[in-house]
Amino acid sequence: MLHVSKPSVSHPLLVAIAGAVTLASVMGFGRFFYTPVLPAMMADLHLDPAESGLIAAANFAGYLVGAILAAYGWAAGHERRLALVALAANTALLAAMGLVSSIPLFIAIRFLAGLASAFGLVFTSGIVLSHGLAVGDARVPVIHFSGVGAGIALSSLLVLGLSSFDPGGFPLWRLEWLFAAVCTGFALLAVGLLLPRTAAEVSSLPEPPLRWTRPLVALALSYGLFGIGYVVTATFIVAIVREGGADPVLEALTWFITGLTAALSLAFWKWPQRRLGLLGGYRAALVLEALGVAATVILPMPYSVLAGGVLLGATFMVITAYGLQLGRALAPESPRRSLATMTAAFGVGQIIGPLAAGWLAAGSGSYVLPSLLAATILAIAAVVTLPAGGEGSIKSP
Repeated sequence: MLHVSKPSVSHPLLVAIAGAVTLASVMGFGRFFYTPVLPAMMADLHLDPAESGLIAAANFAGYLVGAILAAYGWAAGHERRLALVALAANTALLAAMGLVSSIPLFIAIRFLAGLASAFGLVFTSGIVLSHGLAVGDARVPVIHFSGVGAGIALSSLLVLGLSSFDPGGFPLWRLEWLFAAVCTGFALLAVGLLLPRTAAEVSSLPEPPLRWTRPLVALALSYGLFGIGYVVTATFIVAIVREGGADPVLEALTWFITGLTAALSLAFWKWPQRRLGLLGGYRAALVLEALGVAATVILPMPYSVLAGGVLLGATFMVITAYGLQLGRALAPESPRRSLATMTAAFGVGQIIGPLAAGWLAAGSGSYVLPSLLAATILAIAAVVTLPAGGEGSIKSP
């Protein structure tokens, strides 16, 4: 267990930075680094899209299990320690990916990495967001959640920086996983120094069962469909670039743009959300994402993947955050149960998405069919929220 001293006084922006670094590590690298490294792994290990999708789905299954476990109160008072353990596990698992070759081991490692990602996100967010609320600093959640996109952008630069390096007989993709582990090791040290213990109290009283209103049912269904639709492009967009015969620079640029727009997206969406309401913003982001997913296989290269990367990055964190906020607003008496239910719907969708997309891509010989189906599913996800009707003006809790 890592023991590091930390400042006695925690400035909210330093706490937010600790949260951003955590999410960059456990999400940007731990969860999404598979995307830019996947094409090289597929070429070297002769993985087909179905096998690649299976490995991706294992990570999302681990995230689903971890997020549901973390959503309840058993960890109250131990959030900081568990967040640091998750960061350490994340580093070890990234290194492990560069040292094994069998599909069963990849599946096991990625499942555990998903578990670590969920624990790191949930426990760190509890600390960071409680500090932001305590001081009324609206910048804290924006900085905190921007870490996901920042990590994606940094991971793309890492892959690009190593693309011209010749490690001899050692496969380059293995070196990329090991370098990613080094980066997240430094992140662990930084978070250990900056992340305070939370002073927020977590109620130990049992929550009442969820009251399944029509708007909540519609939202949960929509959130599950979003999980299916977004994850196809989020998993395979760099493989789509490779399939189109582009060079490594375009591969890295596509993923970098995805991360950069994701890092800026929550700040950018503040104005549309004020105009449209939380549910209206959620719907608009789903429609834009559907257009982006379709663009990746309809437009000519390189415009297809660049447009797809921009629209994916500009929307997926917004939809994720707004969906959870809407779930909480629609079930204020059972916030933990709402979080667990929404996470479960989202997580099931994320597992189905890469499995189905990999199978369809392997059968059809390209990512066109799975991407167009994913875009359709995202559009349906926007439509099925219509029963929420009058809830369209919901604001952030």
